[in-house]
Amino acid sequence: MATELSSFAELKKAPVAAGIQTPAAIREKEIDAQGRAYATGRRKNAVARVWVKPGTGKITVNGRDQKVYFARPTQQMVIQQPFDVSQRNGQFDVIATVSGGGLSGQAGAVRHGIAQALSKFEPGLRGAMKTNGFLTRDSRVVERKKYGRAGARRRFQFSKR
Repeated sequence: MATELSSFAELKKAPVAAGIQTPAAIREKEIDAQGRAYATGRRKNAVARVWVKPGTGKITVNGRDQKVYFARPTQQMVIQQPFDVSQRNGQFDVIATVSGGGLSGQAGAVRHGIAQALSKFEPGLRGAMKTNGFLTRDSRVVERKKYGRAGARRRFQFSKR
């Protein structure tokens, strides 16, 4: 069936088996006893624990409505992005607890968590989430302040005299 090759030259000349591909790993639906999918989202110093379940589209963050917790429209838009990409607006309820960081980082963490939880609830959505970059944790964090400097890179004002 398979022939043994002893050199790279023989490997180059060997015929390529047409149509044989390794199948992608088929992911399973990951839900708990209450029918919810759980995921953790992270951005900057913020960490969000997110539960997604079928519902009417209500998003609750730290016990408050998303419009109360994230007052800025840009932060509300960031949270809605996974639903817009997957065309699942108003089909899932989200319960999130988020801590650490500021509001912008927290909104990014909730978005990351929602995207991961949606891909666990419906594995078919994973491709759309991945192509839009919602499943990748944004690793950018604030650079630390160095000694002898005013900030991370800013120097103190130079005085000639």
